Amino acid sequence: MVNAAILTIGNELVSGDVANTNGSWLARRLEELGVSVTVIAALPDEIDRVAAWVRTEAPEADFVLVTGGLGGTPDDLTREAVAAAFEVEQEEVADVAEALRARFTRDPEYAARWARLPAGSRPLENPLGGAPGFAIANVYVLPGLPSEMQAMFETIAEELRQAEPIASWRRRYRTTESRIVAVLEEVHARHPGLLVGSYPSFRPEGHEVEVVVKSRDADELRAAAAWLEAELDRATR
Repeated sequence: MVNAAILTIGNELVSGDVANTNGSWLARRLEELGVSVTVIAALPDEIDRVAAWVRTEAPEADFVLVTGGLGGTPDDLTREAVAAAFEVEQEEVADVAEALRARFTRDPEYAARWARLPAGSRPLENPLGGAPGFAIANVYVLPGLPSEMQAMFETIAEELRQAEPIASWRRRYRTTESRIVAVLEEVHARHPGLLVGSYPSFRPEGHEVEVVVKSRDADELRAAAAWLEAELDRATR
């Protein structure tokens, strides 16, 4: 099973000042491409901690997705951290630096900082912003701004796509988990290869549970969903 690890970087994320939406967006998009996410982490803008995380996770994952810290302010340290993780120097990518200087004429040298990438990196175009991303080995580094991150991800999506996407079936029921737990246990026993989840919420109008089933096997998912929907309808009447 092809898997990925996601790291989101930023002091603003670990402090709660900014909602961490990039991790969940990437996880959903990777599932659509057939890639299972095994971990989503957030770390502050600290070179040593980011480098240690990448050094640990990259050998364990097929892909590592890193977002944030690609600007030019003092807390944008992701390029340095990934270079440290791979024990390489940063080098200016000449054609990228030249393009940035030509584009950002008011402060060309500030923009050119973004072209100092870990040696051996492949630059990734930023369709909606300035600072490029980059890929080195199985690590893909994307911007932190969600719109830029999403646009850049789509430029590499086909590199990550697997032959079998992870399909899902989901329904919401006005019930409690205690009323449907036997049904969930039974579908898992019938189809042990499925991922079965139930997510309760408590609303003013009453309890609600979202039931989610996922599988790479479309036929198995279809059969399980048909049985599950019928049984859940009976259990929640």
